Amino acid sequence: MFAKIEVNGDGACDLYRFLKSGNPDDDGNEDVAWNFTKFLVDGSGQVVARFAPQTTPEEIGATLDAHL
Repeated sequence: MFAKIEVNGDGACDLYRFLKSGNPDDDGNEDVAWNFTKFLVDGSGQVVARFAPQTTPEEIGATLDAHL
């Protein structure tokens, strides 16, 4: 459960491959550049938003109404 995993490249964990697929950052890059990148997943398991590491929980909260 606490083993190190890869998030980018050929050895990327299946979860991160799913989260990143079709969900690029603001620069168009799908790779996770920093470990505080956040993904918002809806009730059906689809990624609806990706947030940069600098995005605060308050900023994410302000966007939640659009996804409810």
